[in-house]
Amino acid sequence: SQSVCEYSVWRYSKSARNFNGAFTKCNDLHSITNMRRVEGKYTKVCLFCVFLWFSTLNNQKRTYNAFRIIRQLIIIFVFLRQILRRTMTKLSVNINKIATLRNARGGNVPDVVKVALDCESFGADGITVHPRPDERHIRRSDVYDLRPLLRTEFNIEGYPSPEFIDLVLKVKPHQVTLVPDDPSQITSNSGWDTKANLEFLTEVLDQFNSAGIRTSVFVAADPEMVEYAAKAGADRVELYTEPYATDFPKNPEAAIAPFIEAAKTARKLGIGLNAGHDLSLVNLNYFYKNIPWVDEVSIGHALISDALYLGLERTIQAYKTCLR
Repeated sequence: SQSVCEYSVWRYSKSARNFNGAFTKCNDLHSITNMRRVEGKYTKVCLFCVFLWFSTLNNQKRTYNAFRIIRQLIIIFVFLRQILRRTMTKLSVNINKIATLRNARGGNVPDVVKVALDCESFGADGITVHPRPDERHIRRSDVYDLRPLLRTEFNIEGYPSPEFIDLVLKVKPHQVTLVPDDPSQITSNSGWDTKANLEFLTEVLDQFNSAGIRTSVFVAADPEMVEYAAKAGADRVELYTEPYATDFPKNPEAAIAPFIEAAKTARKLGIGLNAGHDLSLVNLNYFYKNIPWVDEVSIGHALISDALYLGLERTIQAYKTCLR
């Protein structure tokens, strides 16, 4: 019975390794409970596996069959989890405003790195930063501090100056988002004219793509701008959503219409879709309901403002709820 159990566990571990190394090879009964957890709920499945083994000790055949069934169920659970993670819209929290607050007083309160890690633990799927040349919020040093500690996706956005390109290539985040900001701008207020800047964007995107960094280009809700972003070699476009947020209170259907067309163009071209700027608890769910295939939304100002009243954890959960 023991040898059958060991064989089953080994077979189970061998198959499970094909799913991102979610589990490691086991050599005995007690090591089952030491397998790496995929999520908290999957721990219960592992414990259930132990329980079933004890309940079938009297029959070697039943023991083998029980482990085979449990192995297959766990593999299915892991597979479905990965599929869901790929299809669900991710929330990336822009922490620029946290850095702005810190810089207003000097010192390290609030701690930008700690807030970023807390955002992750509260449910954020990623962290976004925008290091501007004057470092009025996120500093270059913040970027280097954050990279080795973040467990979720790290997105760096900014104008592709030589200094910015050098920073991104050294840090190698999961994603870089190119915005056409002038250094003196308070915040982003337009998307790229990807047609007029096709040659420049192609050159820049090629550097990031060659380094294995996913690329995204900030564009208006214009199908032509989306098409030329794809021609330049972008993996994704990020739709500039301030016009949607401004028009939403007056006429939601009219506000979302051009974004649906731009989103359909991105899907037709086979590139990913992000969105950001002035998305909030007021307008996010309507945006998601009409464009459910959006890969990621990046939200900072509204989210941090809401957190002043709701607290950071409740706020992140509220925004996540809008994406369901």
